[in-house]
Amino acid sequence: MPTSVVMPQMGESIVEGTVVRWIKKLGDRVDRDEPLFEISTDKVDAEIPSPAAGVLLDIRVHEGETVPVDSVVATIGEPGEAVESRPQGQAPAAANGHQETDIRATRGPAKEPTVDGRKARSSPLVRRIARDHAVDIAQIAGTGTAGRVTKHDILGFLDQNPDGASGPSPAKPMPAYGPNEKVQVQPLSIIRRKIAEHMVLSQKTSAHVHTVFHVNFSHVDKLRRQHKAKYESQGAKLTYMAFIVRAVAQTLGRHPIVNASLDGTNVVFKQDVNIGVAVALETGLIVPVIKNAGQQSLLDLSRAIADVAERARAKQLNAEEVHGGTFTITNPGSFGAQFGMPIINQPQVAILGVGTIEKRPIVLDDAIAIRTMAYLTLGFDHRLIDGAVADAFMADVKQGLEQFDPSEV
Repeated sequence: MPTSVVMPQMGESIVEGTVVRWIKKLGDRVDRDEPLFEISTDKVDAEIPSPAAGVLLDIRVHEGETVPVDSVVATIGEPGEAVESRPQGQAPAAANGHQETDIRATRGPAKEPTVDGRKARSSPLVRRIARDHAVDIAQIAGTGTAGRVTKHDILGFLDQNPDGASGPSPAKPMPAYGPNEKVQVQPLSIIRRKIAEHMVLSQKTSAHVHTVFHVNFSHVDKLRRQHKAKYESQGAKLTYMAFIVRAVAQTLGRHPIVNASLDGTNVVFKQDVNIGVAVALETGLIVPVIKNAGQQSLLDLSRAIADVAERARAKQLNAEEVHGGTFTITNPGSFGAQFGMPIINQPQVAILGVGTIEKRPIVLDDAIAIRTMAYLTLGFDHRLIDGAVADAFMADVKQGLEQFDPSEV
């Protein structure tokens, strides 16, 4: 009996997904749990395993197309088996005798939430953006499946109406190229489009301010060299990032406002310290989250950072592993940058940028000395965090690194 393959819901707030690539082609044989196709959502890119063994009998959703979760995207069966004809993206009926399998627990189709008694054809994220900017979603023409208003739609609307529904329309942007220019035009990749949407949203949402601290990593460098072999014998790589995550996690516990979020006029204080560590991919950036980082040892953090980074590059993360972060650390210094001015990862209110860690001449006791130094930049949301609060937090992080407790290594 043929098995329908559906678009999985890769997280509680995910309502749709985009097929990026079919790993198997029409007519290919596939084993159960073998990677079948690759998807991209608001939260994560992932390779989706086949729910059954057999032959890929048909493909209903092609590469680059976006459909709601639970939509049928393909059918697995044996050669010659009849495939039921249904409109693309339509989920099968519950009692048609057609086997329905998914990589998640079986459940009914996701229900469209309602706003003011009408169907809200949009995701929770889009509705939050609309609420924050006092925009009526009904005014926006949706380009998503079944007229759904996407992030791209609402951000485009806000570009044209920066003051909300009644705001004036700005001048049209300058064209990217002229009629006689020699250019090569390529569409943005799906992950690049999503990064662009998130960054524009963050800039529109938060009042970004940055503060930069120069931190002496000589003590951490010494501890790292002393214990590197011991960590490797336990299957872990002791990196500067592990020390930074440990120091930040401890400091967030003492500065809860930096670990909070804003919800309208309410401050939401997060009880858990979940630190996202940005990982650069060939196609963009992804931020897996180290859950309960404040409760983990330096060894645990070293293992966790290496694990999520490796699986992020292999596209083996699930949505929960990139969801629920309360603070983010990004590391432009790995490419040689002295420091950066990172954009806040919504709905967080702060982000730490790590500059390159290298030996530099500094002044100590009126003498020139060589020390291992780095610039750390805190980007923070001035709607909630004042400069004095941000600087106090950073001074605490600086002290935690420069006086890192050797007993914790």
